[in-house]
Parts: sequence; structure tokens; C-alpha cells
Amino acid sequence: MKKKINVVLKQLCCIVLCLIVIAPFYMVLINSFKPKAEASRMSLALPTKWMFNNYTEVIEKGKLVQGFFNSLEYAAIATLVGVIGAAMAAYVMSRRRTKLNNFLYYFVLCGLFFPVNYVTLVKVLSTFQLNDTRVGIILAFTSAMIPFCVFTIYSFVSTVPVELDEAAVIDGAGPVTLFFKIIVPMLKPTLVTCFILQFMSVWSDFLTPLYLSSKSRLFPMTMAVYQFFGKNTNYWNYIFADIVLTCIPVVIVYLLGQKYIIGGLTSGAVKE
Repeated sequence: MKKKINVVLKQLCCIVLCLIVIAPFYMVLINSFKPKAEASRMSLALPTKWMFNNYTEVIEKGKLVQGFFNSLEYAAIATLVGVIGAAMAAYVMSRRRTKLNNFLYYFVLCGLFFPVNYVTLVKVLSTFQLNDTRVGIILAFTSAMIPFCVFTIYSFVSTVPVELDEAAVIDGAGPVTLFFKIIVPMLKPTLVTCFILQFMSVWSDFLTPLYLSSKSRLFPMTMAVYQFFGKNTNYWNYIFADIVLTCIPVVIVYLLGQKYIIGGLTSGAVKE
């Protein structure tokens, strides 16, 4: 009897926690289809009249198409370069554990604990004339993800047998062939995990483009939402529709790669 009560209590607790998480998303979604007056009340009730044209209005007025392609460019390029670069570095550090490599590994890990100083970052980018440019924004995103990716991939590389490297070298494989044809396929779960998590992080980032871009043509979707909110503070139906459109790509990427995230984190990221 006690076991059944415990199970019921646990299930009720889970349901309550799920409702707490889901309720804000439901509110945003349902209010994005309401007229202006109803949306401003922010209730959880269904709309009396479904306003699907809220989304077309937002796409036209909010420059979301340009913001979408900017976000896609930043997220795709920064994540791809960051994950591949981190994988190369983590592989070398894991396989050749010299004093220098050990120092570099722990030095890179410091990036996990120290916050980004945007004032210094802007100064550095300005010195190289990269401030307010696409290249500068991509470099900032790429450098920010390297510590997490190196830490995750380093732990996973340690579980890959060294004998595979030796067998590939005996068969005549060079460093590039060894890494991309032998090691990368073995690292697929953790590489995909890092790619998806960092893609979502870059897509949702607000502070980096806020500090590093002042031109509207460089704004990602998060900045487009911010700019749109400033011009339409009273039109909550448009703001909610804008938020939904911004979140859709992240949700799709997460759903497509969910199994890789779980598999990558459980199989390699926690091993040493």
C-alpha cells in the first residue's frame, strides 16, 4: 500500500512540475493566435477568434526572414568550426598527455568557470577591426563553445582504444586520415551532442549579438525579436507570435537530435 502511495505521489509531483514548465509555453503559443485586446490579458483561455495572420504580420514587419538566415549562418558556421576544432584539440590532448597538453587542457577548462567579459571582447575585436562584422560575431560564438566541447570530447576519446590508432598507422593512415576516418566515426554520439547543444545555445544567445552588432542587417532572430518588441510594446499578440517563430528551429533541432544528446552524454561525457 505504501509503495502505491509513493508511486502516486511521485507521479503527481512529476505532473505538477511538467505543468509548471509547460504552462508558460502554452500561454505564449495560445496568445499568439489572439487579437490584440485578448492577448494583452495573457490568459490561458482559447482565443474567441483565431488570428493566424498574426504570424504573417510579424514576418513582414519584424524582419524575421533576415534574422532567421543570420541566426542560421552564425549557429551553423560557429558550431561546425567549434566542434571540429575542439575535437581535434581534445584528441591530441587525450592521446598525448604531456605536461604542456595537460596545462592547455586545464587552461581551456577555465573557460567553463569564468564569465564572458564583453567590454574586453569588444576591445579585442575592435583592435583587429572585427567589431560589428559577421566574422567577429562568429569568432565570439566559436570561442565561447570550445571549453565545453573540449571537456566533453576529451572524456569520450579516453574510452576509444589506442589500439585502433596503432592499427590504422600500421595500415599506412596519416594523421588526417586517422582522425577523420577512424576516430570521428567513433566520436559520432558526442560530436552530434556537442553540435546540437551548441547550435541551440548560439541560436538562443542574446547578449553576444547585443554587444557585438549595432547594424540591423547583422541582427539574429533574438535581436530581431528585441527590436520588434521595442516598436510594438502594446501588441502582445505580435510579440508572442515572434517568440514562437524564434523558438521553432531550436525545438526542431532538439527533437531531431534528442537520442544523440542522451546517448552522447551518458556514454562518454561522464567517463574519465
